[in-house]
Amino acid sequence: MEEKPMKKLLALVIALCLVLGAASAFADGLLKIGYVQVGHESDWRMANTQNYFDVFTKDAGFELELIDCDNDHALQLAKVREFVQKDFDYIVIDPIQTAGWDDVLKEVQEAGIPCIIADRSVDASPDLYTTAVGTDMTAEGETAGKWLAEYLGGKEAKILVIEGSTGSSAAIGRSEGFNKVAAEHKEWTIIDSQDGDFTQNGGQQVMESFIKTYGEDGFDVVVCHNDNEAYGAMDAMDAAGIKYGVDGKIIISFDATHEGLQRTLDGKILCNVECNPIQAVIVMNVIKALQAGETVEKFTLVPDEGFCAPGIESKIVTVMSDEVLAGRKY
Repeated sequence: MEEKPMKKLLALVIALCLVLGAASAFADGLLKIGYVQVGHESDWRMANTQNYFDVFTKDAGFELELIDCDNDHALQLAKVREFVQKDFDYIVIDPIQTAGWDDVLKEVQEAGIPCIIADRSVDASPDLYTTAVGTDMTAEGETAGKWLAEYLGGKEAKILVIEGSTGSSAAIGRSEGFNKVAAEHKEWTIIDSQDGDFTQNGGQQVMESFIKTYGEDGFDVVVCHNDNEAYGAMDAMDAAGIKYGVDGKIIISFDATHEGLQRTLDGKILCNVECNPIQAVIVMNVIKALQAGETVEKFTLVPDEGFCAPGIESKIVTVMSDEVLAGRKY
């Protein structure tokens, strides 16, 4: 007669253990952060990824799951949906492309999970995400254009552009900003613009094609949407015996990584506009504010600046020096 009560007691104990076991996974006090990263296409991206691992540690109160999406937009969408299914506390998205985010952002919103857009931007209503953190890509392009105008001083210029990945907000913004300034200078001609996919190999291939099509005398300026593309363009010009720098073709780059600034200091890249990858602390502070029930700004701007090679006077950007390079940690 006592067997049934004992079975009931045992079942109750087992059920309680299961509940406590399930709860223990979420009772460690760590906030679960899901991050869909663009990929690993550049030095900038690697520095950005490492910054998140350095900041979102367990000691700081976070459990970070960062997914390298290898420039695959469909994979980003799938991973965000996985984060929703796993009921993460926060989802951070660095979008590969601007378009195609409405549906998944609505799903995140309906799940009640705060969503932060980081680095790049999306072509979606701001009402669909909690907040965004990043640089002003259009302003970066304008800075590059204004520096070139200052440097050329009214001289004619034939310009080639090695763009970043098609559809990315970085490529769109930098193009829009630079083209806005270029439109004010009738003495400039943008003769061609091709996608280098933010990689050194891509930059080299595009530059090789440009050299084959236009020849050494067919261009004066090469605008590269990031440092790795600039390295590839240099490789192509080196192979073709084309000089660049103060006494040759003008190379303009973006990102201003340590290696990029070293080449700027060496006079190989004449202007390098920063896009600061050290953004994780800002994202963390936004999350802490949201946890505290505070209202956050819809967009938090990550500060950056531009640099030019030594020996060039500029009121637009900072002239490179050993001291500036020593302070660059990425």
